Amino acid sequence: MEKSLGGAEFAPRTTYLDTAAFGLLPTRAVTAMRTAVDRAAEGRYHGGYEAAEVSRATYARLAGVPVARVAVGASVAVYVGLIAASLPSGAEVLVAEGDFSSLVNPFHVRPGLTVRSAPLDALAEAVRPSTALVAVSAAQSATGAITDLRAVREAARAHGARTLVDASQSAGWLPLDAGDFDFTVCTARKWLLCPSGVAFLTVPEDFGGLTAVFAGMFAGEVPANSNYGAVELARSARRFDESPAVYSYVAARHALALVEELGPETIHAHDAALADRFRAGAAGLGHEPLPAPGSPIVSVPGLGHAAERLAEAGFQLSSRAGNLRASFHLYNTSDDVDRLLEALPDHR
Repeated sequence: MEKSLGGAEFAPRTTYLDTAAFGLLPTRAVTAMRTAVDRAAEGRYHGGYEAAEVSRATYARLAGVPVARVAVGASVAVYVGLIAASLPSGAEVLVAEGDFSSLVNPFHVRPGLTVRSAPLDALAEAVRPSTALVAVSAAQSATGAITDLRAVREAARAHGARTLVDASQSAGWLPLDAGDFDFTVCTARKWLLCPSGVAFLTVPEDFGGLTAVFAGMFAGEVPANSNYGAVELARSARRFDESPAVYSYVAARHALALVEELGPETIHAHDAALADRFRAGAAGLGHEPLPAPGSPIVSVPGLGHAAERLAEAGFQLSSRAGNLRASFHLYNTSDDVDRLLEALPDHR
């Protein structure tokens, strides 16, 4: 049997091809989380706060920014809501058509904003002088399409607009210099192999006009002395920290370490090769995947209904927008691809 890039860190009992929904937890992360829960049950300290700081530092290296520009939290939607709340009344936000709701909805529900959408491949051309913020996912959840972030960034700068990139479907396999954008957000439960409850926000050095509207004790410059009354806010992005989901962060420090050890470039090469193998095989069976060159996310129109039948046969995939979505990561092999192709109907 072919060995996966992740090796003995993973032991799925299904043919797991659904990382775009949830990533598998590495053994090292599961062991650490179980130990922390056991310690808490015994009345001992779980180590979660230190784990959150280690996770922040590792993510900062993966994102290519100083650690002082990274906030830790639990939800992309919360951080997008923070950005939406900080925009002036009347501001225009440009988003890609069909982008993920956690990135789009917070701007729609914030009173006083104008939200405009454009096709992903025309997003850069849609930026105009009235645009205050361009918000887009680096890779699209439904289709896997990779955004031309350089074009978006340059168009935004030309018109004086800020940029927000959601790296939830790309961090871990697509190298991203978060310093090229005003804000980035990321849930780590997918390609970064963390449990739910781990998310990151990166901000510019001047905080980009954000107000720490949910500042609690963890937003203080010295959290240990920030229990009572109004306190000095952290002079770094920690002022935007949520109270960390401690057990999730105990696992996250080890999951993020594995991604850093392997490297996003190596992971991307592995994942993309598997996705290309599946695209070619699916096309050979008469199914034409949606175009998403270089992406490990493959969506096949007209096969969304097959996800349930494939689950009964031991495959874990998703149905999204009527499409069958397969997503390939470091624990997958070409054997997984070939088994899936054998299970698909032949429409030639």
